Amino acid sequence: MAEPEFTATGVRIGRRLRSLTRAGQVRITDGRLELLTSYGTEIDSAPVQAVRTGKPWFAADDRALAEVNGTRYRLTLGEHEPRPGEAGPPTVRRFIEAVRSATEHRLPNS
Repeated sequence: MAEPEFTATGVRIGRRLRSLTRAGQVRITDGRLELLTSYGTEIDSAPVQAVRTGKPWFAADDRALAEVNGTRYRLTLGEHEPRPGEAGPPTVRRFIEAVRSATEHRLPNS
């Protein structure tokens, strides 16, 4: 198994008004985005080319949206980048950049 391109732990993952996990994980490995519970059980996953991400207009800075397989998920990541050596979820900006970067690396050359 390859090294994850992006990992965030302690992420709150919700769908509509329902919270699915308060300490979940978001991972991008081998061009695939995975949403996992705190126990490592898969909530949803898809190739990064099929994932849409964004930031809600009127939400706090630690919120992101991810559409995976047609289902919209609310993700609550960290507000501030953790210091080197400290635990904590990455920021929303890093998450969105990681999805875009993984998508660009997986696109076939035209």
